[in-house]
Amino acid sequence: MNPDLEKDIEERYRNSFGVVAGYLPENRAALDEWQLGLMQQVADEREKGTELRPSVKNLQDLIDSDGIVRMYVTEMIDQVRPEHKKGIHTIPDLLQALNVITKTAPEYRRNPRDRNFFPMSSLFVYMMMTPAGEAAFRNEDFNDAIRDILKDWCDFLDRPESRTVLTEDENGWLSQAAREQNKLYEFVTDPDEPYWGFRSYNDYFHRQIKDEFRPVAGLGDPKVVVSANDGTLVRYVRGVKRSDNFWIKGQPYSLVNMLDSDDYTDRFIGGDVFQSFLSGADYHRWRAPIDGIVRMPRVVEGLMFSNAETAGWDTTAGTKSQCYQASVNTRGLVFIESKDPKMGMVCVIPIGITEISSITISVKDGQPVEKGQELGYFSYGGSSMCLVFQPGAIDHFTVPQNTGGDDNAGAPIFVNSQIALAR
Repeated sequence: MNPDLEKDIEERYRNSFGVVAGYLPENRAALDEWQLGLMQQVADEREKGTELRPSVKNLQDLIDSDGIVRMYVTEMIDQVRPEHKKGIHTIPDLLQALNVITKTAPEYRRNPRDRNFFPMSSLFVYMMMTPAGEAAFRNEDFNDAIRDILKDWCDFLDRPESRTVLTEDENGWLSQAAREQNKLYEFVTDPDEPYWGFRSYNDYFHRQIKDEFRPVAGLGDPKVVVSANDGTLVRYVRGVKRSDNFWIKGQPYSLVNMLDSDDYTDRFIGGDVFQSFLSGADYHRWRAPIDGIVRMPRVVEGLMFSNAETAGWDTTAGTKSQCYQASVNTRGLVFIESKDPKMGMVCVIPIGITEISSITISVKDGQPVEKGQELGYFSYGGSSMCLVFQPGAIDHFTVPQNTGGDDNAGAPIFVNSQIALAR
């Protein structure tokens, strides 16, 4: 390996972060153990002669035919440090591992040290922040092929056969420990029905919450702006620029990229961005922060496993790059135009982080919505959320700013709770 490249990789490992609780296993030893278990499943599949699913076969064909993609994928596997190369050694290993994951629902696991709610992130975590991995996951053709695999997996998680993990045994998502961790009492369930009434794993993941646990703050008061989602504050920034270098240290917001060069972009120059992070245990449906009319909602297909180099070696599989991801990842754009000219327009931007990155918008152009009304939901996977406000709309935010230097350690927020007061 090139000495300068080896030095770069060594520095990234030295500056590595710990994993986020509830996202990947709590320590690297558990992550390595999970990868070994995955490779045992891969070995079993090979012995059976199991064929690759069409989506995975398409990735294989791309790697075979595109020398640049093959170079990046080969190098990102090779650049993983030997002590963490517990599973994936070759491209066939990677393809077979993807094949296994796309027909497997995530397990709960009673022991917190063993929990791995995001297997695709665990598969890629050591690869995605190598120099070659950074290039590979920004390659359009490779990214599109990975997206097709994720959609294939999402289709499986939408089907009844994905419910095998929705059990009440100690490692099931309906176990006592899981019910307490995920506060299942807050959600709409039917314990008398098989699988508590859930039709698939994804149906469990974007389960509906009971209204009494998320009352809408400031009903009838247009100055009260509410959170679109459950989660924790990443940060809020005022006076955001139309265009900025979102990939540099600090990851400033760049409106023209976040809003996909939409015609409404200029309305938001100099305005505010409020970003939050949703962990796997959070409520994954999102609501309107204000009353208004929906304008031009759509999903922007973007990247899924791309991180900012300035985040360092991030063993959280991307959560340290959320502000960068607001400009490049798969995301929704739901503009809501208020009747109040001082508030103007708000843009709700649900952002997929790794895994499925599946965003479903349930409102249409021209539809009136009330504060607290559902706008859409995430299917299985990590996620982030940005709210973008026009300049002069917000008097002040009422959530304590995240000043601790950790984007995942901000104040908790809850859907429909107050986050700001308008002018």
